[in-house]
This record gives sequence, C-alpha cells and structure tokens, in this order.
Amino acid sequence: MCGIVGYIGSKSALDILLDGLTNLEYRGYDSAGIAVNIDGMVELYKAEGKLQNLKDITEANRTHITKSTIGIGHIRWATHGAPTTINAHPHSCNCGKIAVVHNGIIENYKELRENLEKQGCVFRSQTDTETVAHLVAHKYAQTNDLTEAVRLATKEIEGAYALCVIHQDVKDTIVATRRNAPLLVGIGEGEYYLASDVPAIIQHTKKAMYIDDNQIVTLTPNSMKYIDTDKNVLEPKIEHLPWEPVALSKMGYKHFMLKEIHEQPDVVRNVLSGKLKAIDEKIKLDEVTLNANDFKNLTRIQIVACGTSLHAAMIGKYIIEDFCGIPVDVEPASEFIYRRTITDKNTLVIGVSQSGETADTITAVRQAKALGSHILIVTNRPDSTMAREANSLVPVNAGIEVSVAATKSYMAQVISFYLLAIYMAEVKESMELSELNKLKHELIVLPQKIEEVLAHKESIKACAKRFANAKDFIFIARGINFPTALEGALKLKEISYINATGYTAGELKHGPIAMLDESMPVLSILITGKVYEKILSNSEEAKARNARMIALTNSTDEKINDLFEAIIRVPEIDELVSPALAIVPLQLLAYYIAEFLGKDVDQPRNLAKSVTVE
Repeated sequence: MCGIVGYIGSKSALDILLDGLTNLEYRGYDSAGIAVNIDGMVELYKAEGKLQNLKDITEANRTHITKSTIGIGHIRWATHGAPTTINAHPHSCNCGKIAVVHNGIIENYKELRENLEKQGCVFRSQTDTETVAHLVAHKYAQTNDLTEAVRLATKEIEGAYALCVIHQDVKDTIVATRRNAPLLVGIGEGEYYLASDVPAIIQHTKKAMYIDDNQIVTLTPNSMKYIDTDKNVLEPKIEHLPWEPVALSKMGYKHFMLKEIHEQPDVVRNVLSGKLKAIDEKIKLDEVTLNANDFKNLTRIQIVACGTSLHAAMIGKYIIEDFCGIPVDVEPASEFIYRRTITDKNTLVIGVSQSGETADTITAVRQAKALGSHILIVTNRPDSTMAREANSLVPVNAGIEVSVAATKSYMAQVISFYLLAIYMAEVKESMELSELNKLKHELIVLPQKIEEVLAHKESIKACAKRFANAKDFIFIARGINFPTALEGALKLKEISYINATGYTAGELKHGPIAMLDESMPVLSILITGKVYEKILSNSEEAKARNARMIALTNSTDEKINDLFEAIIRVPEIDELVSPALAIVPLQLLAYYIAEFLGKDVDQPRNLAKSVTVE
C-alpha cells in the first residue's frame, strides 16, 4: 500500500525521488523518506506526516543532497508500527551501510527479528521492514555481493514485499525484488527508475519492465541484470506505458477528485469506444475468451471485490441476473479467501479492482483459478498482477485516478458491467433484442446526461452547505440503486468523516428507523420505475419521524415538493441504467460537504488508494 521510487543514472536523484513520491502520495501519507549515496556514504532523510515535511528537510540540505545520482524513496501507509519518523522508511542496519524501502507485510518478521537480535542486531523501529535491512546486511557480510545477499534474504522471508536496496560499498547499484506487491523498472538512456506504480515515473520514460514474483533486478547506470531466485538469467520484457504526464495535472480544478468527477462523461465514452458502436450492432469484448457454449454451461457467477469496486460488483450482480438469468454471488474478497472456496469449471469468477493489485482480490481469484474456474478481471490496469491472472479481461479505460476516493474508476467499472451483461445476454439470447437496443441507446446518451448534471451542480452545492454540519447521514434506495446508496454513503464518510450509512429502503423500519429525528438527514434515491412508489412510501415513513429529507430524483411529481427539504434533480433515464447517473450528484455532494468542512479531499486520513496488503 506504500509507495516506492528509485533512481540511478547521471542526474541528481533528489528531485526525481521527491517528484515520484509526490505522484505516489495517494498510496500513503503517514510518513516519507529517502536514502541517497553521497561520497560513498548512505544518508537517510525521513519525516513524519505529509510529504511536504520531508521536502522541507531536504530543502534545508539541498546543496549537499543534490550531489547524489542514486537513491531510493518511500511514502508510507502504516501497517506495523505507528506513523513516526523512526518507523518511516528507508530502514538501515546497525552499521548504517544498507538502506531498504519496502511495500507489503513480512509475515514472519517476529521470528526473523528474534533470531537477528540473538546475533547482535539492535532494532530501532517497530516495523517489519527493519528485519529485512538487518537480514540483507548479514547475508552481505557472508557473500560480499549485494544481489546474492538480497536473493538469500528473500529465501527466508515470508509474506508480501516489494524491496529496493542500496549499499554504501556498492555505490552505483540498486537491487530490487518483489513477491505479491507491484514493482516496475523504468528504462531511460543511461539511467533507470524504480516505482511501485506508473505515475512515479511517467514524466521521465514511457518504457518499462514489470518485475514478476520472485524475480530480482540489479541496476547500474548502464546495465540491468535480471534473474529469478534460483539464479536463472531472465530476458527482460520491455513494455510501453500507456499514460501521459498530463493525467497527473489538476487542470485548473481545486482537487483531483473534482477533476475526476468531471472527467466521467469522457470516461463513459472511452469505455464504450470500440465495444458499443451502434444499437443494432452486437457488443464487442475482444478480450473475453468465453464462447457461446461456455456461457450456456455456466451454472453460476461469483464476483469478488473490495470497497468501491464491491459496490460496482453489486450492480453487476443485479443486471447480469436480470439480463441473463444466471445466479450471481457477490462477496468481499477479504471474506472469500478465508473460507472454503466452492467453485468449479462451470463457475465464472469475476475479480474487480481499480488497481489490479488489491491483495485480497488477487488471492481470491488465484484460489478460484486453482479449482478450474474461468477468471474474468475487470480492472483499470491491464498491466497489473490481477490482469496477468486472467483468462478473460475487461479493461475499464478510466485513466490514472489520483484522488484516493474513487469516482471515475467506479463509473468505468459500472459501465463495463453493463457491457458485459449485454454481451452475455446477446450470446445467450436471453433478452429481447428491442430491450437490449434500448439499453444500448441509454448508454450512448449517458455522457450527455452526466454533463447536464455537472452543468447544474449549484443546487448540489447548496444542499451540501445546508447539511454539512450533520453528524450522521442515511442513504436509502431499493433494487438496482441500493449499491448506489452504499457508494454514496462511502464517498461521504471517506472524505468528510461523517458517519454515513446506506440501507435498502424497505429495511429502514426493521431497526434503523430508531435513529431518525430532526437532526438526521435521509437521502432517498427516488428514480421512476417499478420501486418508485415503494421508496416514496418509505420516505414518508422517515418524514413522519421528523428526519430531514433529501431526494435525488428524476421525477416531476409535484407531491414530492412538500415531502423533501431539498431536491437534487437528474435527467430522465431508464431505471436499469440509472445507477450510472445517480452516483454523480452523490459524488459531488460528498465533495462539497468535505470542502465546506475543510477536509483534505484528495488524501483523507487513514486511507490509501491501492490496498496491496491483506
């Protein structure tokens, strides 16, 4: 979940490291640090809190630090040990010659630490990572070879890791390796970059190599040695990075989140491009390898995901069952992996992840794959670990998403599920052609409807100002928009820290109604369709308990004017496609409430963008 960056070449390393960490700050911002080799000495600079604190420290020593042309950096999301300067990465051994940065969790660190302490090592931090520094130092003392020392150390390490190591006596070398945590090498002219994610290096190079599990790369300014942990020499597979540096700019918006909300019309267009060409043409999903016979043999579908992706998966369940008549189970990947995996060759398992590096979801799809299930991955990162596990792939094409609170990637996942469900319905011939064509038309015109919402957001901003001081918030919906209520509540709690909860409207009277009084806002997602009257009735029940009522609706029914204190209106849309439109004002509502409260919208406390540890 932490961010790693490294550089070796002829340029000064300092600004490259700090810029890389800036572009990785969405992965963690509890503390940060860098290690550089200056005049044959490894020097560490670390700071607690936001990255700016580290920048202030290095700025005071800029003239000295800029001498270095090799370095590694780290931005931390704390797992083991509090977010303090002493626990910040990089970590070193007792002699101070080695520096290590690490993303992941060393599961056997206690046993390693106990053994190393018996050998005389003195630990300064409470982290699992410091054991790696001491362990590599011991192996180096035995071999006098940094690559071999890292290789031998990884033989004793259990768990997940991406590691970058430098040594004072090997001043022109960085050694890096990984297992179940992302790491890539950026390739320049007479220089190399290391990073846990593309944004850290995209402004410097478009050529990269992804390190796979249990592989080790040794970099000097003019060479790259690539082996596995059994010393077999490997052939690098160089890839072209698809993104432009401009994706990391706010483009005039105050926050990345606001920019990314406004990008959603184009995101929908990008997802549909090449897949949905016209309403009378079949959906094209070139990377889905299941044929008609495979679909006919499916007995069920299991979808595993976490967080926002889980809510997209719940919409996927609703529409796949409705369009195709196949039973679909949706489960948090973190729960799926710790019980008996019941799946087989007639089960399609769909993994959903923005980053494609979510640790729990990776484990879940691997467990299902081992039992013969076909694995389909829905991800924003076709270059990710999860995509490499896939038998079929639906890339969502949302582009780089910087804000920790997911918006445009959620939209892209939801649209991808619509495409997948329609595709399956066409293959299975399980739905009337006229109905499918109607849904395709709704998807094609959806970007304009989102643009209409974005063009009339003053009412949403006014609603946010009116309810910004609420201590609690309830979202209710029924049917296909229940996941929308969950996602709207999640967005609000993520960035404003208001205790927001989503409920199916029919469940309100089975307990939650006890919480309602004149201080409780209740937001009803009130889209015209088969459950409209039911939600209206549930809203009446809440109003009768003095709740402060808000409607998100496409209804022109005048009787709602007296029922609701505030009304957020969206354009007319088919109920089946409405989740893709209804979420946009909820994202804006959360954003503006957080803004009014003065919260750090892009970097909410305790959160990180990619959860790469279990």
